[in-house]
Amino acid sequence: MHQDRPSAPNKFSIWLPLLFAIVLVTGMLLGMRMQSNMPKLVVEQEAPGPEGIGQGKVEEILRYVEAKYVDAVDKEALTQEVIDDLLSRLDPHSNYISAEELQAVNEQLKGNFDGIGVEFMVLDDTIVVVTPLAGGPSETAGILSGDRIVQIADSTIAGVGMDSDDIIKMLRGEKGTDVQIGILRGKETKLRQFTVTRDEIPMNSVDVAYMLDANTGYIKLNRFSATTYEEFMKALEELVENQGMEDLVLDLRHNPGGYLQQATNMLSQLFKEKDKLLVYTEGDAVSRSEYTSTGRNFFDVEDIVVLIDEGSASASEIVAGAIQDHDRGVIIGRRSFGKGLVQEQYKLRDGAALRLTVARYYTPSGRSIQKPYDDPEAYEHEMYDRYETGEMEAARNILIQDSTEYYTDNGRIVYGGGGIMPDVFVPIDTLSLDEDYLTLRQYVPQYVFRYLGEEADPAALTEQGLDRFVTSFSIDDALLQGLITYAEEHGDPLTADALSEPVKRATKHMLKARIAKQLFEDEGYYKVWNMEDAMVKEALKAIARSTSLTASQQ
Repeated sequence: MHQDRPSAPNKFSIWLPLLFAIVLVTGMLLGMRMQSNMPKLVVEQEAPGPEGIGQGKVEEILRYVEAKYVDAVDKEALTQEVIDDLLSRLDPHSNYISAEELQAVNEQLKGNFDGIGVEFMVLDDTIVVVTPLAGGPSETAGILSGDRIVQIADSTIAGVGMDSDDIIKMLRGEKGTDVQIGILRGKETKLRQFTVTRDEIPMNSVDVAYMLDANTGYIKLNRFSATTYEEFMKALEELVENQGMEDLVLDLRHNPGGYLQQATNMLSQLFKEKDKLLVYTEGDAVSRSEYTSTGRNFFDVEDIVVLIDEGSASASEIVAGAIQDHDRGVIIGRRSFGKGLVQEQYKLRDGAALRLTVARYYTPSGRSIQKPYDDPEAYEHEMYDRYETGEMEAARNILIQDSTEYYTDNGRIVYGGGGIMPDVFVPIDTLSLDEDYLTLRQYVPQYVFRYLGEEADPAALTEQGLDRFVTSFSIDDALLQGLITYAEEHGDPLTADALSEPVKRATKHMLKARIAKQLFEDEGYYKVWNMEDAMVKEALKAIARSTSLTASQQ
């Protein structure tokens, strides 16, 4: 499922002399290109670019190459090779961002983008609107769920095998501009034409906030963007003031991080004391900077459980580390990613930018959780190694990269040097790696969309309400067989008899969760999914075991 967000950008272009003047001065500071797609832990305000750039050997040599070399040279390719070589010398998270890439990169952290406001999927080579975002341009124009987008501007896009990124690029554009969209609705054969005025579309960082039980709230964060603290506070207000929340399960699984200030602002709300150290940053060229709690709490939260996994990085690890070091709550899950570096963003003269690692961050106990990066190949394959060594399945297989002992406020020993170690380990569900399960689940979104459009009565299911749906709706064998048949029609022949019982149960659970999402949006999905989620179950057990997970450390 996709929103009309930016696609991969094209190659940058730049004057060669100017670029290498910049390279000369900043080259010793540049870092290795990103090894992953994770947002960086960045300061919220961009720093100014370097001043007084002069001439130097790099530019001089390349000018000779350009002017005198025996063969013609591709300036753009040569420029990129030099930059890549410079970037390969330092850490994995400093990176050069071309002018074309910069907008796409920043949008993930800004918390919004300009587009038409639809979620869509590719169903049998046709673009189908899953839902127009509430209050967005498409809903305002009259586009409905189930509409098939067959034309954008003067281009036919149905049945031509167009890539989703290309479609996104056609749909997005500057706020206030118009795009003509041709729609087929239901069984109609006549094309409906809609003029949609692009507008700012929010990218929410809070996926969902709801009550797990009478006292325990659940908030799922997918990133730390410029709007995260505001979204988090709105979620707390709803849960505490309107639904009676006392305890909180904060889900940071698969959250790759983002803005440092958003993480510390959010953390400050979870500590009652003033001037509680939350995190500090320091580098060779950057003096120590401490982030502390304000003591201004708007909502009382008693026990806290933070869920993390191998996809929790950067700002997520700052939150988990502060909660753990101050014994403010319990960390449940698996070892986090291990990204403990801080970037600042510098604008370059051609519109490009440099995100430069300027400091490490340290948890309140003094831990740096950055995993080693002196061997780039080993760094790139570290996550795969966790599977190979069995770490994902048993806590005893966790490799402690730094044996230095640090202490929480209550005197518990904790370690750094490779991520946040959970207080309570929950192994990965090996069923999620089962080949049959993985084959089936890739077809679930499309099949569910077709099922609700052709076989089920969505209005009747929605009318009963989410809570009743969660408790009463069940996936029968016929619906599972329908999915199996759908997979077979698309080139993946499977039979119900060949599936193990665990695979059948897991696939049925996935089907129910996706149907709930289609009917009741993200809250529906998570309310169903979390009923069988091992970490959520463990979180509820941890809260039930103690009247105060926080001891006296608030």
